[in-house]
Amino acid sequence: MKIVGREQEQEALQKYYDSQRPEFLTVYGRMRVGKTYLIKEFFRSDFSFYATGLANASMKEQLKSFSLSLKKHGYQGKDPASWLEAFSTLQTLLESSNRVGKKVIFIDELSWFDTPRSGFLTGLEFFWNSWASSRPDLLFIVCGSISSWMINKLIKNHGGLYNRVTQRMKLEPFTLSECEEYFKTNNIVLSRYQILEHYMVFGGIPYYLNMIERGLSTTQNIDALCFGSTAPLRKEFNEVFASLFKDPRRHEQIVRAIARAAKGITREQLVKSTGIANGGSLTMVLEELEQCGFIRKYHAVGKKRKDTLYQLIDHFSNFHLNFLTDNKSDEDGYWSKYSNSPAYNAWSGYSFEMICLSHVKQIKQSLGIAGVIAPVYSWRSSAQDGIGAQVDLVIDRNDGITNLCEAKYSIEEFSIDKEYETRLRNKIASYRAETRTKKAIHITMITTYGVRKNTYSGIVQSDLVIADLFS
Repeated sequence: MKIVGREQEQEALQKYYDSQRPEFLTVYGRMRVGKTYLIKEFFRSDFSFYATGLANASMKEQLKSFSLSLKKHGYQGKDPASWLEAFSTLQTLLESSNRVGKKVIFIDELSWFDTPRSGFLTGLEFFWNSWASSRPDLLFIVCGSISSWMINKLIKNHGGLYNRVTQRMKLEPFTLSECEEYFKTNNIVLSRYQILEHYMVFGGIPYYLNMIERGLSTTQNIDALCFGSTAPLRKEFNEVFASLFKDPRRHEQIVRAIARAAKGITREQLVKSTGIANGGSLTMVLEELEQCGFIRKYHAVGKKRKDTLYQLIDHFSNFHLNFLTDNKSDEDGYWSKYSNSPAYNAWSGYSFEMICLSHVKQIKQSLGIAGVIAPVYSWRSSAQDGIGAQVDLVIDRNDGITNLCEAKYSIEEFSIDKEYETRLRNKIASYRAETRTKKAIHITMITTYGVRKNTYSGIVQSDLVIADLFS
């Protein structure tokens, strides 16, 4: 099958394969984002060795699974009794291989092998340091959905694996453009507006996009996949968290609290909201959620470190927490009835803002400033009466201009009225006064179908639409 998108990742994989030195590549990213698929398809599953960890299995079961993989690739001896034996056996197996050129070893869901007191990392350390690191004909690829484990135990390892990872690859969700390519490749005909609707629910997660059926409308697909007692994604949120974290209750609790504060929540507010102690345990959970791609941590310009905000950025989690936690959602056709409600309008507006935040590269390109140094951040007014003085996307360019970007989701052209124009002028005035910037301030509107020309639309200098997010 053709790999959709992932052009930079494919170029990198080819580079590592052609390398004249041993390579230790760590691949990580959100669960369901397509890590395993990319590696298997790129190498056409032609591995010198392949194994995958088992979710929630014992050390004995993990070793047995690894042993079966060894035998599948030609090993005929007894099952290893420890991870030191297992990796020593893998070394012997690879040494006996008559394969010409680079040998690719792929161990998937690596973190699941690391059961308590199993000695797995010791075995891995032994394998790489004592043998593999001196073999220029080896490309050793490890992959995992528990990004926090991959980062902390491998990339940031301070023990025997310190600085041993030679390459790292974080696989991000598809962009809108890659989703469009995916649907075309699978002969699913959708307009860009319909693709946007799907993205607001499923994000750019290939696993979910693969479930979308040709011939069904957006509403019908969402109903079929998410609503009704037998819908395949009805319990996806809980299943993903259960797979990623040994005790997911605290992770879920924190995500729910962050989701209730759409624009972001401080750590202090999070402690008050959840009752969770403000200590190392909370720090660990927040870091794990961030590294697994569910939340982002950002610092609004002009604010103190303690005012750092946490915001939910995973589209499906946001959708689930808004609509799938309601018992009424068990009824068939729920989305068809609910998709014109006030709650839908609030959710869709925020989801569209999330899309814009994840497509800053495309926004800058459409503004013609792709080559301009332009830090991107958020800003909130410090004034207690700063009504509406909040900007979620500020593009602070080094060419003397700052873009204050406003994202508005609408089924038609967005119309600026007198009240909204006043709010925009207040934002400009507050931003200029509090940041003391000398730069020109441009209002940039990012909407679905553009800004309607009227008496008040002149305040807008840049008007981006759906097509610009697909660039």
